[in-house]
Amino acid sequence: MEKVRITKRILTLTAVIGSLVILAMVVANTLWSSRQAVSATDEAVSAVSAFYLEAMAERRAHTITNQIDNNFEHMEMARVFIEEEEIASQEQLRETLGKIKSLLSLNRFALVDEDNVVYTQYTTYTGGSRHEFLSREKMEDRIVSAVTQYGSSRQLCLAIPTPGLIIMGKPFKACFVQIDMADIVNLLAFDDQGKTYFGLYSKNGGNLSGTELGPVISDRNIFDATEGLVPEAVWQETRDHFAKGEAGRLSFSSDGAAETLCYVPIQNTGWEIAVLIRESVIQDQIREISERSMSTSRNQFAFTLVATLVLAAVLLAELAALSNDAIEAEKKTSMTFREIANTDSLTGVRNKHAYSELEALLNRKIEEKEIQRLAVAVCDINGLKHVNDTQGHAAGDKLIKDACAMICNYFKHGAVFRIGGDEFAVILQNEACDALAEVLDALNRKVEENVKTNGVVVSVGSSVLTQEDRQLRDVFDRADQIMYERKKELKAMGAKTRLY
Repeated sequence: MEKVRITKRILTLTAVIGSLVILAMVVANTLWSSRQAVSATDEAVSAVSAFYLEAMAERRAHTITNQIDNNFEHMEMARVFIEEEEIASQEQLRETLGKIKSLLSLNRFALVDEDNVVYTQYTTYTGGSRHEFLSREKMEDRIVSAVTQYGSSRQLCLAIPTPGLIIMGKPFKACFVQIDMADIVNLLAFDDQGKTYFGLYSKNGGNLSGTELGPVISDRNIFDATEGLVPEAVWQETRDHFAKGEAGRLSFSSDGAAETLCYVPIQNTGWEIAVLIRESVIQDQIREISERSMSTSRNQFAFTLVATLVLAAVLLAELAALSNDAIEAEKKTSMTFREIANTDSLTGVRNKHAYSELEALLNRKIEEKEIQRLAVAVCDINGLKHVNDTQGHAAGDKLIKDACAMICNYFKHGAVFRIGGDEFAVILQNEACDALAEVLDALNRKVEENVKTNGVVVSVGSSVLTQEDRQLRDVFDRADQIMYERKKELKAMGAKTRLY
């Protein structure tokens, strides 16, 4: 057999043709892989966005539930407080309601007698036509409802029965509190440049919060707005979920943009909270990275196989760096928004919303026996009302900031929260509990000196977690009671108080 002589020309031709074939295979495989990556990215983004929405909706539903439960607990405490008072006149009753407003932060607390006459801190009126729950023949449990009065903003109404409560010789059948729905909306609000929306809805789809759920649904009834946008079976299934208090998801397109909303029930209210996302940040960033990868792949046509592989490796490293940078930037942005939402604007310490979130986390850890050492200190500023009344609110604000600085200075190893107008809470965990007695002793000595010099006076009570405690509220209530006893002691020393 005659041997084929390998010439320089054949070698060159073979190298060129082989390189072109391999390069074509690499390019074809790259294009195919890019298209597959885009498809997989879209599927992944859809799953991630849905998970993000569900988590966001559940978080906000939990926040509302905590808000409602906290108000019900304060109402029960108010009922007990009223039973212990010897009220013989409407003037004494109004004075007692004023104390409850100050002590428990129940700003719109009222009582109802057996004739449906409503007693507030400032007035009395017949409530049968104003409050639906009073039309019931008998109240046996807590009631949560939404009302609109005299064209004003919508109110959340919480009511409990008060069996056996006798005031001024008359039986009283209920007490209730009204919360402006706008306050709840502000508690849940977030800022992400108009890409995410939320709303509270009744079983029939009515908008309770007055917020806009995107440009399509807006503030309308959610079922009226989505009818015709989704298949009839999906639309009916969503109605059934609302009626039964179940969670679900709804997707539709509007003006070429895909929109997805998730809804979850709010316990013991019959309401649903819905969260909608439009062109999510996650989707935009992942798609941008995918498109850059495809563009880079097309530019590899002019390179040799070795150069192509080297360049691909470099680009993959760059894409990984870009992805990490994007994730870090989003984390920083998210942390900034969270910090703003959880910070008290006057003092700079964490606010009641931050306290409620930590309380929920600690409650789970207490239930699962993950926390062994925990303490709560409750601090209340003496004389704030007196300063506001005699020197103005600017002086009152300065007193709040000075008192906050004092609390932070002594509780350097605790988490300080402003949970009311003149009330702070400090949570200490693990080693931070070791010096609690020493810190309290030093702080109380300073406070007693300030009573004599007309300085900042703060009443402080504390308590530690015991084996019998089931939630953080148990520790807080003991600390709160001790704080009020301390307040009485300081008043006897000459300190001004809210009852001054």
